[in-house]
Amino acid sequence: MKDLVQSVELGVSQRKRVNVTQPRVWLKNEIVRVGLAECLCTYVMMAFGLGSVAQVVTGQGAFGQYLSINLGFGLGVAMGVHVGGKVSGAHMNAAVSFTMCTFGRLGWKMLPLYVFAQFLGSFLAAATIYAVYYEAIFDYCGGNLTVTGVKATAGIFATYPAPYLSLMAGFVDQVFGTAMLLLCLMALSDQKNKPAAAGSEPVVVGLLVLLIGISLGSNSGYAINPTRDIGPRIFTAIAGWGADVFRAGNGWWWVPIVAPLIGGVLGAGVYKALVELHHPPLSEQGERVVKDFEEETTPLEKQENIFANECV
Repeated sequence: MKDLVQSVELGVSQRKRVNVTQPRVWLKNEIVRVGLAECLCTYVMMAFGLGSVAQVVTGQGAFGQYLSINLGFGLGVAMGVHVGGKVSGAHMNAAVSFTMCTFGRLGWKMLPLYVFAQFLGSFLAAATIYAVYYEAIFDYCGGNLTVTGVKATAGIFATYPAPYLSLMAGFVDQVFGTAMLLLCLMALSDQKNKPAAAGSEPVVVGLLVLLIGISLGSNSGYAINPTRDIGPRIFTAIAGWGADVFRAGNGWWWVPIVAPLIGGVLGAGVYKALVELHHPPLSEQGERVVKDFEEETTPLEKQENIFANECV
């Protein structure tokens, strides 16, 4: 009996040693790691965001109102930053990635990777929410999948303009909304101004998206993000809503793609021209403070303080 116990204990100890010494599987290819992280964080953001819309629409007011959607997307952005912020920067927005490339904070060769990862994450999130709310959607619309009308459901997944909104006004709306997003993101990451406190960046960025939603969302649903809009739109075209998703709103579909790219560069450029370029040089005392900070800060903490330069 004693020999049996010793044998068991020996086997357990050997297994523990194997588990400790066994090399963990990790991806050495940075492009793959960045792409996977960007796809996953975009998926998380969109799953929560689209889920909040589906709940409000199919619940017909019983499970939330417009503010619920704003909160869903705002908190979804915050969770997305937590998921991918340290790996990809958690852009989750092609307008952010394009602006970062324009201002030299991301290499242009990385832009296709970010855009594809964001598109894929958005598309998969739309498919997931469609599956989760499949019966609720069909119960709500009676099985008639429409883009416009009283029981329209395409708006659960992509954005559409209000009936009164012209294409020109909608274009301006998207340019302005995205400009405000990137202007504020530049400010939140500006270490010489008043940046977000280290560790608070996900919550602060989520609050920014919430603020844009509750102040600029009624005209066209504040897409302010090309990949957030086109991925789910293509999914709905495949899933049963048809080509009407591209015809609705006088061919609205291209506005959430083009306008945010212009708005992002415009907003970041305004902040850079009016604020960032005019910071006074650091004093000798300030330089010493920065030097001491760099010496005392761990690599992980440094990443926490600079990752906002590359995220939504």
